[in-house]
Amino acid sequence: MSNELTRRTVLRRAAAAGLLATPAAGLLAACADSGSEEPSTSNTGEVSANNPLGAPEDQPINVVIFNGGYGDKYATDVHEPLYKKAHPKSEVKHQSSQAISTLVQPLIAGGNAPEFVNNSGEKSMDFGALVADGQLQDLTPLLDAPSVDDPNKKVRDTLMPGTIDAGSFNGKPYVLYYVSTVFGIWYSGKLFADHGWKPASTWSEFTALCEEIKKAGIAPYAYAGANAAYYQWNVILTSAAKIGGMDVLKNIDNLEDGAWKADAVKQAAEAWAEIGAKYNLQGAEGLKHTDVQLKQNQYQLAFYPSGDWLENEQKKDTPDDFKYQMMPTPSVTASDKLKPTAVRAAAGEGYIVLAKSKNPKGGLEYMRQMLSKAGGKGFTETVKAPTVVQGSTDGLTFTPGTQSSQDALKAAGQEVFNLYFDGWYKDLDKEARTATNELMFGRIKADAFVERIQKKADEIKKDSSVTKFKR
Repeated sequence: MSNELTRRTVLRRAAAAGLLATPAAGLLAACADSGSEEPSTSNTGEVSANNPLGAPEDQPINVVIFNGGYGDKYATDVHEPLYKKAHPKSEVKHQSSQAISTLVQPLIAGGNAPEFVNNSGEKSMDFGALVADGQLQDLTPLLDAPSVDDPNKKVRDTLMPGTIDAGSFNGKPYVLYYVSTVFGIWYSGKLFADHGWKPASTWSEFTALCEEIKKAGIAPYAYAGANAAYYQWNVILTSAAKIGGMDVLKNIDNLEDGAWKADAVKQAAEAWAEIGAKYNLQGAEGLKHTDVQLKQNQYQLAFYPSGDWLENEQKKDTPDDFKYQMMPTPSVTASDKLKPTAVRAAAGEGYIVLAKSKNPKGGLEYMRQMLSKAGGKGFTETVKAPTVVQGSTDGLTFTPGTQSSQDALKAAGQEVFNLYFDGWYKDLDKEARTATNELMFGRIKADAFVERIQKKADEIKKDSSVTKFKR
């Protein structure tokens, strides 16, 4: 099947997914053509040692930041000042939002695309659809440019391994995943110390501990069903990878026939459905993530699945002695192919330069500044999360939660894995979220869970209007 999308089919896909802010204009109506391999040459500044990408010095850049778990202070206080210092004649126009698609897509449709966007959150734009229609700037010129800190070293050589692959679509880089993110199950070190509880590494230890927690009058486990089922399907698939090996996730990403119906996925779904049936926080399906996280901060909840942005996101509501800690998802069976210490970890939090903005070279230069050691260190100091910039955390002291996630990452050794389908196929991600709620809140069994998501994966695989990606 052809991977080429017409403008009409992409528009139809976006509309069907609820991505378009206005039904008539839409994401693509104002676009003159599809595809942009190099930054526009019509708006170019003088190339120099300090400006290797040729960003026009007198042109503004528009920066849009998702105001979620990391807030936007890192942009206003660190990255934007770095750009202004290097390019004092260029104005930086800043906006932040918790609904990126609602803000940005009308701007794209109206021919006023911002240069730089942190595309994240529940209302993020579909990366795959944006790539397919040529809305995203190829990041190769940035990656091949001299780094800010060492002109003899390319930007690509300053990044943690796997960073470029994570943001590549069929081998071409379009998304910068900037934050080094570790996923696991979070708990309060204080709560556990007070009760003499120890984190679990096997499933029998985990269920026994959940029983103890329940007897203590505390909800053992929860995630937010209202908007964060992603947290839970991530845990289910992490367990599936531990049971069956990393190829389980690779097959899912590649839309291989029957990938969701693999025994490892079904086993993981059955195990977690039991946790949902016996140990879930009552009413969690109707709660948003911050509501559930607050209950954990109030010691009403023990275990919560998330990435290591959690500690920063909850800093205003977390007691001083709470001591966030992360444990890897426990092994499910005695014959799991991966060790209990294996974790999902990735470059996370996607940043993009929009190819049809007025100053894409300025957007690339902004990204180059944030990939400096000062950019990485400033981000970490502000939000307490490490970035993909090598050496940017040297000499920094982490908070308890971040330190525990970094310790877990180190302990995992080579058994670190990731998955990509949620960024490639937004409709599949949506279906996985819906099915996860059905499973975890007792409305379907594991068989129906895997069958439902497999059906959606098959539909996407057969749909010639959807560009396919491989790893």
